[in-house]
Amino acid sequence: MNRGFTAEINSKQYVKNISISNEAHNRVLFEGTFGELEEVYMVEDKVLEIKGTHGTLRIDVTKEELERIFKSENVT
Repeated sequence: MNRGFTAEINSKQYVKNISISNEAHNRVLFEGTFGELEEVYMVEDKVLEIKGTHGTLRIDVTKEELERIFKSENVT
């Protein structure tokens, strides 16, 4: 299943690097700073939202998937 994400930065002053490669790997790199962590929460149990003072990162992932992954990592 493909997952989407968005990275929203309040100002370009917090963007460190954006790189789109023309090489065979076709890599894309986005670097910046979200500032101080303010909140981490789930939106409708299907989007993880990490909010900082300078921006927000949103990742399409369900609460159940996160719980399953965290439980499996704690078993080892």
